[in-house]
Amino acid sequence: MKKVKFHDLEVSLLGFGGMRFPTKDGEIDKVSASAMMDKAFAKGVNYYDTAWFYHDYKSEAFMGEYLADKDRSSFYLATKLPIWLCKDQNEILEYFNKQLENLQTDYFDFYLIHAMNKDRLQQMIDLDAVSVLMSLKEQGKIKYLGFSFHDDYETFEKIVDAHDWDFAQIQLNYMDTEHQQGMKGLELLRANNIPCIIMEPVKGGKLAGFNDEINEIFYEQSKDASIASWAFRWIGSQPGIFTILSGMTTMEQVDDNIDTFTNFVPLTNTEEEFINGIRAKINDKTMNLCTNCNYCMPCPYDVNIPRNLRYQNDAAMYGEESSAWLLGMIKQHGHFADQCVNCGECLPKCPQQIDIPAMMELIASE
Repeated sequence: MKKVKFHDLEVSLLGFGGMRFPTKDGEIDKVSASAMMDKAFAKGVNYYDTAWFYHDYKSEAFMGEYLADKDRSSFYLATKLPIWLCKDQNEILEYFNKQLENLQTDYFDFYLIHAMNKDRLQQMIDLDAVSVLMSLKEQGKIKYLGFSFHDDYETFEKIVDAHDWDFAQIQLNYMDTEHQQGMKGLELLRANNIPCIIMEPVKGGKLAGFNDEINEIFYEQSKDASIASWAFRWIGSQPGIFTILSGMTTMEQVDDNIDTFTNFVPLTNTEEEFINGIRAKINDKTMNLCTNCNYCMPCPYDVNIPRNLRYQNDAAMYGEESSAWLLGMIKQHGHFADQCVNCGECLPKCPQQIDIPAMMELIASE
């Protein structure tokens, strides 16, 4: 497993994200998820990432249960402060202590202020949240303090300047080079000597497989490489990154990622040009930028927003016929776009800044 130096640590370039564990009857499938983590752990993955609200607030507890019998020095644990839920400094401490309990640990190797944006930056300042977290760091309960981010570049600059951060976590992949902070944000982190963690390297699975036309182009380039591996190699070839998170759902994904990150091979200049061509082809087809993060859910009018957006892209990328069948299924189950009343509750929650009501209206009309 490829390891990268972070201060005095050797961190696996592949990090295990706790956002997309397999599920069974609406709950984390602990047997399957544990088997996947067993494989990753045995192959050298030592960075494990979760957050307060992942898997309906159950990801932390599951990950804590899984890691409880592991040597604490054999892995690095990361979780995140849901700052938007905190009304004062006491609540920051209450959430932090509950997270220690959930994850059955005395400290976090990496602790992040979660999903920072304009509003949360102001909240961080108003609460003087960094002072609280720095106090916890001085106590040894946080080893490294950072933030994760979903907003525009201007906001990103302000957050980078707000504190002497140990690291930052950003969304970046070969399709999002100009979205949110984009590549410009990664360059800013490098200029400020702030090491970077990457999330959404395959864009919520969007870069793991396309329509037959694009898939065939990938396989003509390399018949043995998975399509997802191209996305991981692209982001792993960028300097300044010390781990790349993958929210794995199947053992096949674990195996493929381990294969990619063992004896990791950066992209050649020719391969970089190949990905540039793929990007241009996909941009011609994609209708929206949804990554299926589910931050917009639940909808008060019971619209399954991510699924509708996914099927809209399916229509463009996989063909109208298959998408018509999928949209018919979702309409039968009562979560279709035509139930949107344009209340706007979802708009500030979307990290991708999608005009969701407008998209729901378009999907319904289509």
